[in-house]
Amino acid sequence: MAERIADRTTDYSAPALDKALDILELLAGEARGLTQTEIAESVGRNVSQIYRVLATLERRGYVTRDDRSGRYVLSMALFDLAHRHPPLRGLVQLAAGPMRELADAIRQSCNLSVDDAGVVRIISQAESPADFGYHVRVGARFPVESTATGAVLASQVAADAGALTPAEAGQLAAGYLTRTDRLQAGITDVVAAVTDRTGATVAALTVPYIGTSYSAVGLDDVVAAARATAAAISARLGGGIR
Repeated sequence: MAERIADRTTDYSAPALDKALDILELLAGEARGLTQTEIAESVGRNVSQIYRVLATLERRGYVTRDDRSGRYVLSMALFDLAHRHPPLRGLVQLAAGPMRELADAIRQSCNLSVDDAGVVRIISQAESPADFGYHVRVGARFPVESTATGAVLASQVAADAGALTPAEAGQLAAGYLTRTDRLQAGITDVVAAVTDRTGATVAALTVPYIGTSYSAVGLDDVVAAARATAAAISARLGGGIR
């Protein structure tokens, strides 16, 4: 009797769940998103077979659809879901110590961000211990296409779009980017990639550097410290160090 039950359990399948997981895994590797037709072709289904699954994923907030391009991209729902589970809160927790040490050493604030469906989303910050500093609210969102942080998070997209100068492209190939902030005057963004064990960029560590007579540490030293801190966080995550 037990053997017959085991056999039925082994044969059980959930086609709709398989489709949903295929779509989520596919979109996880597509920073620019995919159209419904492209998704269907990539997962080996026709459009009618994935239509309801996509609609459900969108309704539940796991994917979002751009009204102009019709492309679907992953939202931050999976990220939020993962971080409700204590063992998977690792990114913010593991980064907290190194970020605090960085802020204390350079006397500037720093923040950690991820790509939230094509938008830069701040997930953690360490305040400057100095009397001045640039504060970014945790949860704030910024454009990917016009920020140095966005360029690091979507490095391949930025390179393909030709949105970088040769010098910036060289920096990005080395896992960091330094650029005058296009949204805030007087700020130089120092951004370093945080990578996972495969070498993929999973987050960006940003120092919104304020260069004044009160700045205790020069820009070059801040760049070196930010890169070292990003490498330390990557090592904690099991990632490669660039």
